[in-house]
Amino acid sequence: MKKSTFTVFYSKILPFLVLAHFGHHLLVALLVPLLPYIRDDFILDYSQAGWLVSAFTLAYGISQLPAGWLADRIGPRLMITIGISGVALAGLLVSISPTYVVMLFFLVLLGAMGGGYHPAATPLVSASVVPEGRGRALGIHQIGGSASYFLSPLIAIALANAFGWRGSFIGLAIPVFAFGIILYIFLSRHIYDKKSGTEAIVNELGIFTSGKWRRLIVFLILAIVSEAVIWAVIAFIPLFLVDQLNIEEGAAGALLAVVYSGGLWAAPVGGYLCDRLGKVPMIIATSLFASLIIYLLTLISYGWSMSAVLVAVGMSAFFLIPVSETYLINHSPERKRSMILGIYYVGSIGGPGALAPAIGYLIDWISFDTSFAIVGAALATITLACSVFLWGDRD
Repeated sequence: MKKSTFTVFYSKILPFLVLAHFGHHLLVALLVPLLPYIRDDFILDYSQAGWLVSAFTLAYGISQLPAGWLADRIGPRLMITIGISGVALAGLLVSISPTYVVMLFFLVLLGAMGGGYHPAATPLVSASVVPEGRGRALGIHQIGGSASYFLSPLIAIALANAFGWRGSFIGLAIPVFAFGIILYIFLSRHIYDKKSGTEAIVNELGIFTSGKWRRLIVFLILAIVSEAVIWAVIAFIPLFLVDQLNIEEGAAGALLAVVYSGGLWAAPVGGYLCDRLGKVPMIIATSLFASLIIYLLTLISYGWSMSAVLVAVGMSAFFLIPVSETYLINHSPERKRSMILGIYYVGSIGGPGALAPAIGYLIDWISFDTSFAIVGAALATITLACSVFLWGDRD
């Protein structure tokens, strides 16, 4: 990439993609902080609450694969717009859900509308920078999503206290829809619109041997499992704070912002470090750290220990994203890159939806503490098993 093109990307295009990521996740991030309100409105148990998370996240994850295929054919501009304005329209429908079953259906629609954003935006960012700067660029792009997750609980709880949980969805859906239209016009002037740009990423690994495939598959498994476990646990944090620590519903939802605050700095720092220390050491260390933090949730009480652990949970989740994306983009064979990224997004985004009902079932029949201890131990075991196959590989 020429220096002038590199400068234009960072000075003009990347900031708008950060805003696009922010707009995309503003509605997507509402469900979990509002879960205590929705639970009380529809009178749900933990398993039913888990299925609400599943309805959205499974649809959100599964739609990534066909959306990636479609982004290569119709271009990133339209897919990014659907991932913003389409999500806003689906959010409006969620707000008028009369029953639990209808809400499940609209949450599936919300997930389907959001599925096209990451397969379109991530390759576009990666193809626009030199290989040694991809972690940093992807980390900066992640700031938009992190900021959205950080602010959404605060805004959602303020609106919910004034207008109910339905008012939160309505109040945010309207400006997000308008922003999507404005962004569509901006992107038409600054990016090409035929393909997502994945073909501009040159793979420098040569012929793929069985050993390279084995490491790639093992890394993919570890990335998916780690993110799925962490985000599934995060989905239950508001209910954990309300029912285990006796925190008021509004305060519990707002405290979720403490979890997401880690993303404001962890994503760019994680991207920077993985460019320099290596992706494999970073994912192993972060996954083991996350397993410890999930276990520590069983020991916290209201106060400084709670805040520290909540920040650490968010840090772990957001550290993994640029590390995983950068490794998979750099190590995937060119003709299979979109497919592998699609599988990664299906697992990392849809995986929490598959795990949430199981964790909810455990909590219903055992307890929060024992369930979190089991989940943390399982993640540590899987990480150590994968590290055996990844040992000796740095990048």
